[in-house]
Amino acid sequence: MLIVQKFGGSSVANAERVLNVAKRIAKTYHQGNQVVVVLSAQGDTTDDLIAKAKEISKNPSKREMDMLLTTGEQQSVSLMAMALLEMGLPAISLNASQVKMHTTSDYSTARIKRIDSKRMKRELDRKNIVIVTGFQGINRYDDVTTLGRGGSDTTAVAIAAALNADKCEIYTDVEGVYTADPRIVPNARKMDEITYSEMLELASLGAKVLHNRSVELASKYNVELVVRSSLTEAEGTVVKEVIKMEEMLVSGVAGDDNVARVSLLGVPDKPGKAFDIFKTFGKKNINIDIIIQSVATDGKRNISFSIDKDSLNDVKEIVDQNIAKWGATGVEYDENLAKVSVVGAGMVSNAGVASKVFEAMYDANININIISTSEIKISILIEKEDMRKAMRKIHDKFDLGA
Repeated sequence: MLIVQKFGGSSVANAERVLNVAKRIAKTYHQGNQVVVVLSAQGDTTDDLIAKAKEISKNPSKREMDMLLTTGEQQSVSLMAMALLEMGLPAISLNASQVKMHTTSDYSTARIKRIDSKRMKRELDRKNIVIVTGFQGINRYDDVTTLGRGGSDTTAVAIAAALNADKCEIYTDVEGVYTADPRIVPNARKMDEITYSEMLELASLGAKVLHNRSVELASKYNVELVVRSSLTEAEGTVVKEVIKMEEMLVSGVAGDDNVARVSLLGVPDKPGKAFDIFKTFGKKNINIDIIIQSVATDGKRNISFSIDKDSLNDVKEIVDQNIAKWGATGVEYDENLAKVSVVGAGMVSNAGVASKVFEAMYDANININIISTSEIKISILIEKEDMRKAMRKIHDKFDLGA
């Protein structure tokens, strides 16, 4: 079998953990498998590098930030190769340039376009364990790029798809995918299986166990994912197209406190105005989430939408440059918000899920700011300080606990 294994930063945070992961990789290799390993930067390395950049520049160049941040993964893969070589195993580390991980030119948010798998296949044919830097690629100018935080998951799935791997194992510091973050909801239950669509929603809505773009890729190329712990031998959670058990009404609850709301006030009620506004944000690669538009009054509307808080400075700059053109009379920003979401493939055929969510919020005396729904999810924006309480109340209301 050809197996791709990805290990996160906490799994390789220090020498002891590097050696522990090396033993796990060795076990897989000794079972007769071909192994490709994708690694993130060690522990808090990426945060430390960002802090170093901030000491030099308040608004550093995105290109130079990518050049800086990619050094973290290069440290990880070279150290892992050393550990495996010390154990007498054949291993080689490769960075994105050596693998030819081609991406778009969007520094800090690049997307993988294609992977030249020749070098990896050649090394696998030589019986080497191939260790590849996650999170990074190269653009058409041969500059290094990064895929955004959590991008190593995407790297692993993309490599699994390119090599037609039998399995892609994502190792993390938890034992699988839970019905909620167990650090927030103590009685959260680990799921044995979950569908791509449910996992994609959970990942997009704040569940940090998998990067949402990695789930998109896995679904597109039918790559079977297994999420499991790097610290224990426990069986993990399988993410795939069809699961054996009957689809549950609700699979999980996710929370995201990295949310901000933008409200454009007094926007002229004219055809094409919303298109003009959101086209502008789209050109700047700003991801817009929940959108709500008020009923027209005196020929004016208010348009509110939520964004990732990390994009707020860019959004403010765009608004300042365009608010007069849009004809809006003002703008308001709210950074003290969180998004709580309920996800479940069974919701599409069952009424009453929304009322249960609202009942849970009523029981907890939590005011709802904005509501968004789809066939398999309900999201609400609430005050940031209420997020943990809301997650626990909703989790209990749907009896998702262990």
